Amino acid sequence: MTQATAVAFLWLLFGGSHVGLAMARPQLVSRVGEIGFTAIFYVVASASFAVLVTYYAAHRFEGAPGFALGDVRALRVMLMGAAVLGLVLATPGLIAYPRLPSALFEQPIRSASGIVKITRHPFFAGVGLFAFAHALLATHFVGTVFFAGLLLLVVVGARHQDRKLLARRGAPYAVHLAETSAVPFAAILAGRQRLTPGDLPIGALAVGLAFALALRHWHDALFADRGAWIIAVFTVGGLIAGFNAWRRSRRLAARLPLGATPAAGHL
Repeated sequence: MTQATAVAFLWLLFGGSHVGLAMARPQLVSRVGEIGFTAIFYVVASASFAVLVTYYAAHRFEGAPGFALGDVRALRVMLMGAAVLGLVLATPGLIAYPRLPSALFEQPIRSASGIVKITRHPFFAGVGLFAFAHALLATHFVGTVFFAGLLLLVVVGARHQDRKLLARRGAPYAVHLAETSAVPFAAILAGRQRLTPGDLPIGALAVGLAFALALRHWHDALFADRGAWIIAVFTVGGLIAGFNAWRRSRRLAARLPLGATPAAGHL
């Protein structure tokens, strides 16, 4: 088995565990509750991702050559710019995650505002752009497969999430789909949204740019120690995002009259 084949297999393992748990969700939730299911999902996802990153970190300079488009100066500038733009977009998406209709614990569906006017999946879109650029920049084919797998994951993940939430939440989420877009700026170009200066999360975008510059500075060390830094960021970041979504859902529930349930529609 080549290094690229092994990475592709590990991506299938990671994605397959997601699909399997999603299919078993009703049974697991009935037994362990929503928080229990989320904890199981988190542990399985973190473990399978750690195996994937550890293997890639150990073999990223082995095997057949990749596209290595960074050797062409003009393409390198364009692709590096795309990677930075992806991180700048993903950061406010992660910060805004607890308020998104797609977040854990059935967050309220509100009229589109802020970063959601650009894309309803800002984190997925940003990571996808970052992964696309790196798949073409990779100097070894194993790197191309690693980042292509990440790109495929976020594209399929966004589509699956939309279908799942549409089935679960019905008409209010259908309205959300109609007034937003998964592809950045598509809803704005189609006239379904109008972006104003006040919609731009300037602070979060600045944090994203600073994060991108920091990653560039420490780029060569990111996969050192078998990818420990990457694994730690993924694990801790997912935990923080999930906790913030749970905490927000509890705050919203506390404001409701006794016996009432959160509305599925726009608030």
